[in-house]
Amino acid sequence: MTETDDQTPAESANLSALSDLCTPWCIHVVATLRIADHIAAGITAIKTLADKAECNADFLQRVLRHLVCKGVFVEPTPGQFALNEAARGLLGPTQQFLDLGGIGGRIAYAWGSLLSAVRTGAPAYHEIFGLPFWEDLQAHPDVAASFDALMGSAGHSTPNPEVLLTGDWEEVKTVVDVGGGTGALLAEILCAHPQIQGTLVDFPGTVARAGSILQEAGVSERVRTVGQSFFDPLPAGGDLYLLKSILNDWPDREAQLILSRCAEAARPSGRLMILGGVLPDGSVNSLLTPEIVLLGGKDRTLNEFRELAHQAGLKVQAVGQLPSGCFAVECHPM
Repeated sequence: MTETDDQTPAESANLSALSDLCTPWCIHVVATLRIADHIAAGITAIKTLADKAECNADFLQRVLRHLVCKGVFVEPTPGQFALNEAARGLLGPTQQFLDLGGIGGRIAYAWGSLLSAVRTGAPAYHEIFGLPFWEDLQAHPDVAASFDALMGSAGHSTPNPEVLLTGDWEEVKTVVDVGGGTGALLAEILCAHPQIQGTLVDFPGTVARAGSILQEAGVSERVRTVGQSFFDPLPAGGDLYLLKSILNDWPDREAQLILSRCAEAARPSGRLMILGGVLPDGSVNSLLTPEIVLLGGKDRTLNEFRELAHQAGLKVQAVGQLPSGCFAVECHPM
């Protein structure tokens, strides 16, 4: 018998841990029920917790005890639960994105379509929810609002708005943020550069939710919002077009079309900044991200991106690391 004929107990245990679906679903359930919030507020007895969360006490206790075994929550006395460091991570914004009623639920359930995606090479999100991803968000404004919040506050905004690789901001009078969500990045740029006018392009429902962010930043009077798909012709004549965390959502054909729309719209002296979704040559991003089941997208190496950009009528002018740590690519119309 060779070593490969049978697994050692350690190997078997490791595979079991890696394939465990119970624990992630328990995390999603307690996040959705706001159990950590209730405990933080002083509600610790299982019966009272279940009443507050409007759920079954026996089933909730079984879920919590499973999580205690996994290092999330503690049970100081039978039937009394408390937060530990891991459980405190469920407080605040993280909990919102694990909520099964919002975008966290869509992402969690969408992983159930991975087999179809692997077999076909195309996203199968519609098999779970009945509509492709973007159409599903438009049909469910509450989930779309949750997605906007995720994109705006979970690492998708840029703490440092200095996104240029060449030239200076004096050359830029107009910025068009393509697929810019509710305008967090655009607002930061306009706050830092009062001479600039901005245009925010995203779905109508999304830009409609941008008002409070732009108003709070004090830049609403300098922003024009355009509710449309970025697959349609874009507002023309901008000095700087931004694509932040956009291209990695899409397969090559759609990514090339988005780039083509930007190339068509930019003035001859304009430029396009790609922020995220492109990796330096030689990089290998081995971990799967939800894009594979949501939209079929992926990160691309710089050489892969150069080919797409060329087909779209763009040439890569500069590449580099921004102060925020994001790898950026600057393109000019050919």
